[in-house]
Amino acid sequence: MSDKKTMSFQTEIKQLLNLMIHSLYSDKEIFLRELVSNASDAIDKLRFEQVSKPELNKGEELAVKVSFDKDAKLITIEDNGIGMNYDEVIENIGTIAKSGTKAFLDKLSGDEKKDANLIGQFGVGFYSAFIVADKVDLITLKAGETTSKAVRWISDGTGEFSIEHTDKLDGSGTKITLHLKDGNDELLSDWGLRSIIRKYSDHINYPIKMQKMPEHDKDGKEIISLDLETVNKANALWARSKNDVTDEEYKEFYKHISHDYSDPIKWVHARVEGAQEYTQLLYIPSKAPFDLYDANRRYGIKLYVKRVFIMDDAEKLLPNYLRFVRGVIDSQDLPLNVSREILQSSRDIDAIRSGSTKKVLIMLEDIVKNTPEDYAKIWEEFGPVIKEGIIEDHANKERIAKLCRFASTHNDNAAKTVSLDDYVSRMKDGQDKIYFITAESYNAAKNSPHLEIFKQKCIEVLLLTDRVDEWVSSHLNEFEKKSLVSVAKGKLDLGELDDAKPTEEEQKQQEEQAKPILEKIKSALAGKVKEVVVTTRLVDSPACLVVDNNAMSLQLERLMRQAGQEMPSMQPTLEINLKHKLLNKLESSIDETVTNDLALVIFEQAQLAEGIQLDDPVGFIRRMNTLIA
Repeated sequence: MSDKKTMSFQTEIKQLLNLMIHSLYSDKEIFLRELVSNASDAIDKLRFEQVSKPELNKGEELAVKVSFDKDAKLITIEDNGIGMNYDEVIENIGTIAKSGTKAFLDKLSGDEKKDANLIGQFGVGFYSAFIVADKVDLITLKAGETTSKAVRWISDGTGEFSIEHTDKLDGSGTKITLHLKDGNDELLSDWGLRSIIRKYSDHINYPIKMQKMPEHDKDGKEIISLDLETVNKANALWARSKNDVTDEEYKEFYKHISHDYSDPIKWVHARVEGAQEYTQLLYIPSKAPFDLYDANRRYGIKLYVKRVFIMDDAEKLLPNYLRFVRGVIDSQDLPLNVSREILQSSRDIDAIRSGSTKKVLIMLEDIVKNTPEDYAKIWEEFGPVIKEGIIEDHANKERIAKLCRFASTHNDNAAKTVSLDDYVSRMKDGQDKIYFITAESYNAAKNSPHLEIFKQKCIEVLLLTDRVDEWVSSHLNEFEKKSLVSVAKGKLDLGELDDAKPTEEEQKQQEEQAKPILEKIKSALAGKVKEVVVTTRLVDSPACLVVDNNAMSLQLERLMRQAGQEMPSMQPTLEINLKHKLLNKLESSIDETVTNDLALVIFEQAQLAEGIQLDDPVGFIRRMNTLIA
C-alpha cells in the first residue's frame, strides 16, 4: 500500500520558488554548482559519521555523478553520501530553517531583476534547480537504513510536493533528476556540463564523474564507453600550495562553502606549523548574510581534521565579532572524534582561534593600508560587528580600535567616516581628549545641543550612532594615550581650549547671581532632576541634560528599556543657558504657574533633544500652546 502524500510548501518557500521560477537570473548554470556542492556536503557528513560508525563504510569510492539524457531533457546529479530519511526530507526541503529568511523576504521589492540579485546574497542551494527545471524528482536513502526506507520527493515548484517511501537498491545517498524547461538545450551536452563543472566545482574534494566522452576508431566510427571518468581535480583546494591556486579557483571555492553568489573581497591561505599544525583558508565576504544579527545564526568556518570534514559553523574557531568570516580550517593534530563539547575547553582550539584571529586582523589591516575603498565596503557591511571586538577581545582591543570607523563633525554626512588615528592627527593644539557623543541616529547626534560649544570652537566630535557604540564607549577609555570623553557626561572642562573660561572669582560671582533662577527651576522640577546648574557647553539652546561621568548614559538607559530591561529612573542634571530668552523670561516671571510651566517646557525640550519619550506629551503640547498664545 502506498504511503504517498501531497503536502504544501511553507509560505516562505512558495514566495522563494515563485521568485526563482520567474527570475530573470543572469547566470542560470549556477544550479549545477549548488547541487554538486550539496552532494559534496552530503559525502562530507557521511565520512564524519563513519568515524564513530565504521559499519557505514562500505569500502566504495565516495563520488558525485552527473549525467544527462538529451532526448528526455533530463539532468541527474547523484551522490553516495549521508542521504536523508522521511522527516529530514520534509525538514530540509519542505521548509526553510535558515535563519534570516524573514529578513530576506522583507527585502524583496517585486522588481524581478533586483530580487534575483538578492537570491544570490541569500544562497538557496537546492531551490536553484527550479531556475532550469519545471519538475524535480529526488530519491534519497539515509546511510544505515534498509533499501525500503528510501524516500521519493517530487515537485513542480508551484506550491506543493509529493513524498512517499520507495526502494533504492544502489545504496545510501541522494539522486536528483531535473526535468528541464524548454530553452535549456545548451545544458544537455557532455561538453556543456563538463565546462560548468570545471568552471564552478573543480575544487570539490571528491571526484565528480561523468560518462567518458565518445572516441572514434580509425574509420571514424564513434565508440561509446559506459565507463566513468573524473571531470574535476578532486583534491582539497586548501591543501594545495597557494601558488598552484588561481584567483578564480579561490573565488569559486568561497562560493561553494558559503553559498554566496558574490565574490569575496579578500582571502588569506596559510599553513601554520609549530606546537599546532593546521591550514587556514579564510575569506572576507563582500556582502553581509541576512542572519548576521540573528541569535540562531550559523557561523562560517568549516572544521576538517586531516581533510576529513568534522563540522559546519564551528563557532569556537573565531571570536564572535568575526562571525562574518567564511572559510576552512584543517587541523593535523585534533582527534577525528572531536565534538563541540571538546571544542569548548581545548587548548589546541584556543591556539587555532588565536592564530586565526590574528590572521584576519592582519588581513583587515592590509586592506585598510592598500585598498581603503575595499575597507569602506567592509565597514559598511560589518562595521557594528567589528566594533563588538573592543568589548569581546581585550588582547586585540588596540588593533580593533584602529580598524573602527565613526561619523564625525569633521564631515557633513554619515557616510564619510573617520578613524581614531584620523581624529588624533587633527587634534587642536592643547587638546588632550577625544570627544564623542552617542545618539539614536546621525541627525540626533549631529544636531545635539551638547555640540554647540564644540562647533563654536571648531573642536571635532565623533558621532556614535550604532546600538553597540554605547557598550563600545564604556570599554574604550583611551586611544594613543588620549582619553575618550563623552560630551554629554560630567562637568565639561575644555582645559586650554577654553579661551573664554571665567576666573575662579568670576565663576563664584556668576553662581551667586544665578542662585534665584536655579532654585526656581529646581523647585519646579522636584523629583525630575538631580541638580540644576549653569552650563558651559550651550550656545544657542536653553538647556540640556547631563549625567555623571560614571553613570549610564541616557541613550543606554533607553536602549535597555527597549530591550525589556527594568531600569531605575535616573535623575540627570539640567544645565541651563542663562543667555537664552526663555531663561530670561523665566527669571523675570512672578507668576508661579507660568514659572512652573516654563521650567517644565525647558526640561521636556531637553528630554526630546536626547530622544527620550515624554511621560506627558499632551501636557507638553498644552504648555507650549499656552506659552505661544
